Amino acid sequence: MIAATRVEVIAGQGIAGDRYALGVGAYSATEPAKPRHLTLITQDGVDTALAWQLAAGLEPFSVEQTRRNVLLQGITAGELNQLVGVRFRIGSLLFEGLEFATPCERPSQLSGIEGFPDAFHDRGGLRVRALSTGLLQVGDWLALTTA
Repeated sequence: MIAATRVEVIAGQGIAGDRYALGVGAYSATEPAKPRHLTLITQDGVDTALAWQLAAGLEPFSVEQTRRNVLLQGITAGELNQLVGVRFRIGSLLFEGLEFATPCERPSQLSGIEGFPDAFHDRGGLRVRALSTGLLQVGDWLALTTA
């Protein structure tokens, strides 16, 4: 996982070069197939999980260790969760919220840090379908849409 200030998003695939856009992600062969174009998470959710980890006496997770593609600010984890089944824009790009990114053990296994499923319960993020192609960059705003 690497931090980037801008990425190319391809409609129907996700981030150019990402493991799921290439079909080689850990869950790419899951049946039935699920689009995993991008996964969004909120700074609010990460901050809450960090506090949860510290209160439990556990090392906190970094944003990169969550294995989510896009970190959103100015929206709560609860507000993000309400976008399942909703079309919205981030910058000029159109997305559709598909499902919660239910926190699993994989980030804990890869990082060696315990507690990911508990720390990120109800704030693990949102899997989305990319409906348009273009650049997504730091500073882009999320807006609900009817199109």
